[in-house]
Amino acid sequence: MGIIAQLGVILVAVAVMSVLGEHLRVSAIPLFMVAGVVLGPFAPFPGVIALDEPLYLLGEIGVILLLFYLGLEFSLERILQARRLVMTGGLVDLLINGGLGLGLGFVLLGPGPEAVLLAGLIYVSSSGVITQALFDFRRLGDAETDLVLGTLVFEDLAIALFLGIASGFAVGTAVSGAGLTLRALIVVAFVAAFLVASHVLPRFIDRISPFVERERLVLVALALVIGSAALAQWAGLSAPVGALLAGVLLSETEARDRIQRHLFGLRDFTAAIFFFAFGLQIDLGSLGTVWTWLVPALAVAVAGKLAAGWIAGRMTGFTRRQSFTVGTSLIARGEFTLILAQLAALGTALSVEFREQVVSFAGLLVLVTAALGVILMRESRTMGRAIFGSTRRTLS
Repeated sequence: MGIIAQLGVILVAVAVMSVLGEHLRVSAIPLFMVAGVVLGPFAPFPGVIALDEPLYLLGEIGVILLLFYLGLEFSLERILQARRLVMTGGLVDLLINGGLGLGLGFVLLGPGPEAVLLAGLIYVSSSGVITQALFDFRRLGDAETDLVLGTLVFEDLAIALFLGIASGFAVGTAVSGAGLTLRALIVVAFVAAFLVASHVLPRFIDRISPFVERERLVLVALALVIGSAALAQWAGLSAPVGALLAGVLLSETEARDRIQRHLFGLRDFTAAIFFFAFGLQIDLGSLGTVWTWLVPALAVAVAGKLAAGWIAGRMTGFTRRQSFTVGTSLIARGEFTLILAQLAALGTALSVEFREQVVSFAGLLVLVTAALGVILMRESRTMGRAIFGSTRRTLS
């Protein structure tokens, strides 16, 4: 089947799932992923669609635009005010979920690089899935969303360092302290440069934006977003982090609303492709092989995020219900889990069993946690009222 024909099938599938999600009053994110599983290349399904380069590129643009839109909602001032949330939420999340993941890795695989990589697979939440859910459930204005965002930002920065460790483990190369220190300095310098630019450039952009026509404004905005994502990759961060910072840079400009309005359709289109492409990488037939890893990993993945969100929320002054909402919002795993699994599958220094099973394990972990995380996120307020009562307390 040609590329255009495949794209036509994909668009019909995601349109049907979108309508179904609206009818059932659920987020379409897990439905897009299920569509990818059903139409994907793995048995017992017919293999209608394969994950080729053009489809992968559209999916990458989707997650980049999702994080860009999230950045547009958070000004530099709001992020600086939330710096305590970033550090508290990020460190609590790292200690609990990184620690639980490492402990589970030791139990299942024994001490070694495979256990460290398994901890990485379990630790990191999905910026793409969670961001889309925040848009779907209209939660961007909620006070506790700042803690969710802060934790995701911390995770993305931690990923930049962890990838260096993971790459070394995968090929059996020693990871030097000097190399990690240099990588950390590059990451800090990159983020600092964007934050400084966010304080200076908006005034210049506001002077010229009224004279820029709609088509050119869209092209300039896309160039900035994709360019920022590429620079982030060059600096050792993930591309979505660069897109998030580009959104922050434009968040206080007068052109912000115009950019949001003109790129909205492209964001939704490419985001649907992104989640569909997730599903294409998931092999349900591997469940019989990896279930001994998957069952305890799911328990750790869900319990760890609920505990981290609760503890971080209470430490930063949020109510019990808000803290519970933070935990449910962090459950979904996604793009980094799959990226790390693909890196591990090529790791010549790792055990053959681990390399053969890690991609299937990661795909199933992503599918279950993404679906469960979105459902729990949607119902978190109802569950919170049932567990903690209906009286809402203000922040202390």
